Amino acid sequence: MNNLSKILGLATILTLTACNDTKVQKGFEGKTKKDVISFSPKVTGRILEIYVEEGQTVKAGDTLAKLDVPEVSAKIAQAKGATAAAQAQAQMAKNGATADQLRQLKAKQKGLREQYDFANKSYNRARNMFRDSLMSPQSYDEVFAKYQGAKAQLDAVNAELHDVELGTRYEKINMAEGQASQAMGALQEANVAYSERYIIATNDMEIETIALHKGELATAGYALFNGYVPNTTYFRFTVPESLISKYQKGQAVQMKTTYGDKEFSGKIVSIKQLTKYADITTAFPDYNPEDAVYEVKVIPNDNTVTKGLLVNSSVVLQ
Repeated sequence: MNNLSKILGLATILTLTACNDTKVQKGFEGKTKKDVISFSPKVTGRILEIYVEEGQTVKAGDTLAKLDVPEVSAKIAQAKGATAAAQAQAQMAKNGATADQLRQLKAKQKGLREQYDFANKSYNRARNMFRDSLMSPQSYDEVFAKYQGAKAQLDAVNAELHDVELGTRYEKINMAEGQASQAMGALQEANVAYSERYIIATNDMEIETIALHKGELATAGYALFNGYVPNTTYFRFTVPESLISKYQKGQAVQMKTTYGDKEFSGKIVSIKQLTKYADITTAFPDYNPEDAVYEVKVIPNDNTVTKGLLVNSSVVLQ
């Protein structure tokens, strides 16, 4: 029994040693990553057409989808009406009074001047009669009141005609022009919103997922297309504090895929501490829990070599 226990113990030690040797030889396992990008609509609308498919590579400027936004069309019509009205008001303020308005004011002035002349003559006669005690105070006051009223009306029409002849005040012109500019701005905003019914790719992307389908409602800001930026492949490795001294920023390293045994070289571009266990990329961490964990980011020397690597596929840092 003692010999059997010794044999089993020795076998266990040899097995653990072999496993540790395998792990040491294997190196640190990391993940293949790419820069992620999303395209979202700026306005809410129902999807009319989707022009791309999942897995397709699109170029900057390509049209990805078309939305139906009837509310924006209604706003454009409203803005056009407001713009036309505001521009007409501004033009009317610049032009001032028309020839017909001037003739009307002059005719009004002539009639009121006749009334004033008659009231003035009546007042002069009444004043002489009142001075000679030939008219009662009540009758004199009535004649004087009519004279004052005719004079006030004549002064008012003279001032109105003078104002028209001088032209519209510059403050009114500025106010009318400001309202016209505001209306034009609202029309421009509506036109910009209408142009946003087309979702355009702002840069190259490998489409991974399309969140909605034709006929569904896409809300503003919702990520409709998700994917990766081409030629941005990099690798993330998690290294414990006890072994991080082996790696330095700018160091050249060798890597190997876990499938296909494809080898390639790269360079360490950054080393930073990880604060969350969920960010660790190693599947089976073999370091003490109290050790700090660092992320080593490596970019390949030749992007064409890593072009076919799948995102989140495992890579070994040798």
